[in-house]
Amino acid sequence: MSKIVILTGIPGSGKTSILTESVALLNRERKKTVSVNFGDVMFDTSGVAHRDEMRKLPQEKQIENQKKAAEKIARMAKKENVIVDTHCTIKTPSGYLCGLPEWVLKNIKPNVIVLVEAEPSEIKGRRDSDESRKRDEESADDIDAHQKLNRAAAISYCMLTGATMKIIKNRDSYLLDAVKELAGLF
Repeated sequence: MSKIVILTGIPGSGKTSILTESVALLNRERKKTVSVNFGDVMFDTSGVAHRDEMRKLPQEKQIENQKKAAEKIARMAKKENVIVDTHCTIKTPSGYLCGLPEWVLKNIKPNVIVLVEAEPSEIKGRRDSDESRKRDEESADDIDAHQKLNRAAAISYCMLTGATMKIIKNRDSYLLDAVKELAGLF
């Protein structure tokens, strides 16, 4: 039976780095696992030119894109283990949008929801050095508040699905520890 893990974390937490290394490790161990980025699946149907523009779309369009992405991922999970790279919450101009609303969770049916966290100062440093993205400027206090909001959202998602929640700390220079922790869920 395949397993579905939703991997979340705010931008700069390192979730995508952990994901890439974990999938490679799992496949070396012959635990066939694929990764899918929820935002990439949404982007394919969004009609915007740059991925960071999606969070500025009208709420109705974001919901429509979420539904389509969840349906596609659910079909994938029928065949193999899937780790979904996504966000618990997305900061938009009108406030925070739940990244995993009920209609997404009901389609995906995760076994575990993982929060990747790091010290706010580490996340700020990672964001400041990443020139490939167009992110809004946030203070370490803003980053800390967003991580706390994600914890509240993740436990709510678990209540809706029966999934468990795990927090993985991704400290600078300790990526391998976080990778092993994620891979250990399979």
